[in-house]
Amino acid sequence: MDANSSTNSFTIHTDGGARGNPGPAAIGFVISTPAGQILHQHGQVIGHTTNNTAEYQAVIAALIWVSANLSLDSHTHLQFFLDSNLVVHQILGDYKIKQPHLQALVDHVHQLLSDLGARYTFTHIPRSQNSRADLLVNQALDSR
Repeated sequence: MDANSSTNSFTIHTDGGARGNPGPAAIGFVISTPAGQILHQHGQVIGHTTNNTAEYQAVIAALIWVSANLSLDSHTHLQFFLDSNLVVHQILGDYKIKQPHLQALVDHVHQLLSDLGARYTFTHIPRSQNSRADLLVNQALDSR
């Protein structure tokens, strides 16, 4: 899909989870218009890792999809919603990142955002408001 982005914004809900933490892990993301039209949704098993790593991998996967499928510019606004307070505040630079592997994931997120050239926000929401992305994670884990 190629979208004219001069006045567009996109809503991106992401989630990641691991059963066992660490354990079998999956990601899910939903990309939609502000009116609620779903442009793409995806759930995928990503192997054995932690909840936090899966949360970051979900953001990265969503950014890669956006980069490959949407035309963005400096007027486009990407609104990310995650139910991981830690990941939101680490991406925003509010919380210190102690683990080197998580720092590498944050750096990857920032590089992808920079490459897109769009404006963006990251917002922490309750899990109940992230139900579609959470469902995609659980469906992926259940089907493995």
